[in-house]
Amino acid sequence: MHIKLPNILPEIFQIILRYIYCGKLSLKEYDISDIIKILVAGKLLVSVIQSENLQMNVTQIWEHVLKWGLAQNPELPSDPTNFSKEDFKALKNNIRQFIPFIKFRDLTTQEFSDKVLPYRKILPKELLYDDLLKYFLNPDSQPIKNSKLYTTTKEINIDFKIITIQHIELISKWIDRLDDIKNAYKFNLLLRGSRDAFASKKFHEICDNRSHTITIIKVKDNNEILGGYNPIAWESGDAFHVKNEYLATFNHSNFCPSFGTGDLSLIKTSGGCINNDYEKKIRETTDEFTVEEYEVFQIKKINYI
Repeated sequence: MHIKLPNILPEIFQIILRYIYCGKLSLKEYDISDIIKILVAGKLLVSVIQSENLQMNVTQIWEHVLKWGLAQNPELPSDPTNFSKEDFKALKNNIRQFIPFIKFRDLTTQEFSDKVLPYRKILPKELLYDDLLKYFLNPDSQPIKNSKLYTTTKEINIDFKIITIQHIELISKWIDRLDDIKNAYKFNLLLRGSRDAFASKKFHEICDNRSHTITIIKVKDNNEILGGYNPIAWESGDAFHVKNEYLATFNHSNFCPSFGTGDLSLIKTSGGCINNDYEKKIRETTDEFTVEEYEVFQIKKINYI
């Protein structure tokens, strides 16, 4: 795919980048002329990202930013190995506003080596490049103090089989009921059906008395992923708990993790969804479904200093 976006102002493209990552855009703080520019820029970028359902991986974002930056200086070589000191400076000046929005830590080591290292001279060395290099040499390293590196959920080692980093970010926003990610969470895998068994006895053996858990269910023979969040501890008794209108769980020794009175119920590898207590339906159909896999994570908020 070849894109040309030279007519988008840096300030406008920065706004669009926020939209790509966060999925929502507030126009209240902008005047009419800026809104028009945003809409024009958005129309061009939608053609690039619509097939990704408004989501692009970090490699694509980085490549598009570089292409846009190079388009501002057509005289620059296409190969960074042929760049002069002034060439790097020119490119850096064009894209420096976008760097904080690039989630570099979501790259693999190979992607970082192939896509970012050739352009290392345009990254703020003391605060960003050194931090990235340290991270990819040692993923358990802590960010340099005052680093402007965009922190993401990939900083957390998550053993997942059903969901992706993008799902984790959406779940984190949903937990906080916010449009933006304000908190990072550590996801600790407690149970996986294919590993630990699908029996309700095993679920309660592992998960009882554990609070703040996320249940993720993969429906067999389709692409559905269901689940729920329980901020209170699971129990083996016969009990129904309501924390607020958004959080209701059902505890019973014969059931695996279940939410509401039938809104999402699970017994071994059989599940069902009948809307009773939740504001919105978890599933459109009330037909019983078969569970291909399910996982339960316990989450813990991470505080960055």
